[in-house]
Amino acid sequence: MGKKRSGGGLTGPQQAAKFLGVSVLSGVVLAGIAIPGAGALGLAAKGTVEGFDEIPANLKTPPLSQRTTILDSEGGLIATVYSRDRQVVPLTAISPYMQKAIVAIEDSRFYEHGAVDLKGILRAVNQNAQEGGAAQGASTLTQQYVKNVFVEEAGDDETKVREAQVKSLGRKIRELKYAIQVEEELGKKKILENYLNITYFGQQAYGIESAAQRYFSKPAKDLTLEESALLAGVVQSPSRFDPVNDAAEAMKRRNTVLQRMIDMKDITEAEGEAAKAKPVQLKVTKPRNGCITAVKGAGFFCDYVRNTFLTDPVFGNTREERAKVWNQGGLTVRTTLDPQSQDATNESIKDHVDQDDKVATAVTLLQPGTGRVLAMGQSKPYGFGKNETQINFSVDKQMGGSNFGFPTGSTFKPFVAASALERGLPAAQVYTTPQEMEYPSPVQTCGDKPWINTEHARVPNESEDEFGAFGMKEAMAKSVNTYFVQMISETGICPVTQMTNKLRVIPADGTKLPEVPAIALGTEGMSPLTMANAYATFANRGVYCTPVAIESITDSHGKALTVPKSQCERVMSQKTADTINTLLLGVVDSGTGTAAGLTDRQNAGKTGTTDSRFNAWFVGYTPNMAGATWVGSGGSKQVSMERITIGGQYYEKVYGGGLPGPIWKQAISGALSGREAPGFNTVSIADTPSGNGGGRPNPNPNPNPNPNKPKPGKPGGDGKPGDGRPGGQTAAGATGGNQGGATGGTPGNPFPGISLEPGLIGGRD
Repeated sequence: MGKKRSGGGLTGPQQAAKFLGVSVLSGVVLAGIAIPGAGALGLAAKGTVEGFDEIPANLKTPPLSQRTTILDSEGGLIATVYSRDRQVVPLTAISPYMQKAIVAIEDSRFYEHGAVDLKGILRAVNQNAQEGGAAQGASTLTQQYVKNVFVEEAGDDETKVREAQVKSLGRKIRELKYAIQVEEELGKKKILENYLNITYFGQQAYGIESAAQRYFSKPAKDLTLEESALLAGVVQSPSRFDPVNDAAEAMKRRNTVLQRMIDMKDITEAEGEAAKAKPVQLKVTKPRNGCITAVKGAGFFCDYVRNTFLTDPVFGNTREERAKVWNQGGLTVRTTLDPQSQDATNESIKDHVDQDDKVATAVTLLQPGTGRVLAMGQSKPYGFGKNETQINFSVDKQMGGSNFGFPTGSTFKPFVAASALERGLPAAQVYTTPQEMEYPSPVQTCGDKPWINTEHARVPNESEDEFGAFGMKEAMAKSVNTYFVQMISETGICPVTQMTNKLRVIPADGTKLPEVPAIALGTEGMSPLTMANAYATFANRGVYCTPVAIESITDSHGKALTVPKSQCERVMSQKTADTINTLLLGVVDSGTGTAAGLTDRQNAGKTGTTDSRFNAWFVGYTPNMAGATWVGSGGSKQVSMERITIGGQYYEKVYGGGLPGPIWKQAISGALSGREAPGFNTVSIADTPSGNGGGRPNPNPNPNPNPNKPKPGKPGGDGKPGDGRPGGQTAAGATGGNQGGATGGTPGNPFPGISLEPGLIGGRD
């Protein structure tokens, strides 16, 4: 507050300063491009404008950030997301009461003056001089609009926001120049429309439409006189006059606005007094933003859509550019989510796994041949509360998933078989397999040095009676570990990793698969989406298609944006794919996956269970839908699924076919209900008798003389427990299954963290 003389007025120097300020501002308005006395005022000093002529001639009005609407494939609402809750509407969609109220209280001479109100400036200076402070401002609606444009342009950059609001003569001059330009180019009605759409009304509501919805749960066109006056009064100080937190203060301010409207003849005195007598009556709609608002349990799919936008170069060259477009909002995103498939997935999850269980499940369904993601759900809902999570168990780390994914167990074996078939190994290939054996050594890798079993690493089968001659069909159906270890040792590791690279079967943390024979048993962490899409390639007869979640996007003006399309390429022959389909048909017909067998159509798939039963899988498909179901530890603590209650049902031991299989079956049955049921193109594979003798000799047939004797190290001979990662720990506490570390292995397991102990991986899983 300025120092007053004893007579109550300002000192001579203070009055001179006030007069000089008015003169400067008047000079700005009159000249438009020059400031008399700029040097005397120090306008070239740091933090001010160096020269009025250097200010750009055209105001760069940024597009206003708005809500983005995410829809399913049928146009149903999934979620609404925004950085600022705003819905831009034309002036015709705003109540006339609201238009009159905001003009009356903020700039009553709006339709009479130009960009700057000289009378208002003189009145404000005089009033402030008499009161010794800043009792009145002199900004017109146009000037306020210009300031709000700069605040909007600053976005979430706090430094730029402060710069846009700093009380300095330099900023005021810049606003004046732009205000002149705006008045010339837009006209009064458009300025009023823009102002009402850009202004902040408190309670996270930007623009009059969102404010009307927030406070009164109605559109802006339906605002009454007293409601309009209330919102007009909020603008000056959204926190002080917040009607939600201080109805009494808001009512005083509302009545001030109503009196001003009476004084301006916008309403009659009787109308105004009647409105003043009414109490503040709100019907608040709480702000709900982001994927947490998603319906149909699609919060994780919503998050996947957002991450798709932020990571795909089609939406911008850098993540920053893409984020700016996303945060700008105003988009309508139509996705691939199929309501029927999503509903079926949610029902199956709900029927088998409870939210508060010690373990979690995740299910992803997609369409072979198109890559369209049809459903995505999990038992721990999207959220921040107890038994909720923001980690999407269905996807890779880069897309918001767990740090390491989840070891896949025997669901990896079809990739080993596919690579062998591509190299010419016959589908009737027979190996004589012991119940337990050392990993054959040496095994060719992609480099010059072969893998050597320096630690005498061993691998068992699930059951003690699983030994003898097995063909590929029976070995796949029974998931015979020693069969597939012999296969990978014969073909080499490189063909397997080459095949998985084509199928994009890449660990969820983005690393490469290690070149060790143990990968045949699914020791590395993958995501359900990765596994489902790889199996979809078998259903699509050898043609891989990248997954897609977005069908179309239109911006706030209805203009269509370019969206990523699924890229398809052949990665294996039709014969190889048809052979794998035939083998995996056997898994559900008479093997470990019979509990996942569909009754109304053909389906194929594979089960998988990892060591200590920390993870169990079923990945399966029909010719027109593929899906993966994972059950395992969704929290920071690894949980062995033995003698455990899940979904209200007690399990002595959880197998891939015992819980994930039925979850998959119910989900995909509902998703495909009423839809066509095409069959597979199968091949003839000769059955081979099992039992001792026959077949190709085992390269290293030594049965284990002492199966309980532990051997140090992991396959690959690095001598470390697991894979060296701390239990598959995720950034937010969810885990990617036991991969060694502190959890180690179980007694008798020569490789802690790897699926080697009898009864824990492969076999009848």
